[in-house]
Amino acid sequence: MIRTWLVAMTALIFFVGCSSKELDEFNKPAEYWYEKMVTSVSNGNLEKADSYFSSLQSEHISSPFLSEATMIMAQAHMAQDEYLLAEHFLDEYIRRYATPEGREYAEFLKVKAKFLALPNPGRDQGLIDETLKGVETFKMNYPYSIYIFQINTMETQLQLARGVLNEQIAQLYERLDKPKGAGYYRTMDPVTWINPAEVVNADVPWYREMFEGDGSSSWYDFMIPKTRSVVSMDDNESK
Repeated sequence: MIRTWLVAMTALIFFVGCSSKELDEFNKPAEYWYEKMVTSVSNGNLEKADSYFSSLQSEHISSPFLSEATMIMAQAHMAQDEYLLAEHFLDEYIRRYATPEGREYAEFLKVKAKFLALPNPGRDQGLIDETLKGVETFKMNYPYSIYIFQINTMETQLQLARGVLNEQIAQLYERLDKPKGAGYYRTMDPVTWINPAEVVNADVPWYREMFEGDGSSSWYDFMIPKTRSVVSMDDNESK
């Protein structure tokens, strides 16, 4: 009985001590929060790093540590494929801290974050178009950037991805006996500087191909209705 009581008291003291330690985590110097944030990033614990960054930002709004801390958080989230959070920190960096050189680098990282967020381009046509607009804006604002070759490489891959996606949609319209719809997608932003016959489509893993197909046919072809739909691109154009 006494032993059980001692164990319970020891556990209570331990948890109270931990709680007190957590409650004491405020009103610290900027260096304290910055070091805690960097340590958490190094350990891969971005949840804690975000918390320490928030404390740094709220308690030391004019701290010179904030500029570097914001960029560290942006790059840390990008490294863990958390591209929306990376963009949030990049926007904050550009808005509040960026020098002309720093702004160029941050704008480049924003384009890169959008590009890396497209592991399966065929699933997000809107994001492809949005990323290409970001590429065009970057090239217009920084035509002589040191990052221009990487930007051009991303642009080429995005245009190819959009071209392949448009062709897959056109083939779908053909299977539905919608020639006008197929023609529309084949004339939409065509990649005229590349021979389509030389384009090699990306390999689709078997577990995705079962549901997505290869763009020319799918296992669920038998489910596609053979009759004309009530509303279609061809119907609207014929009116």
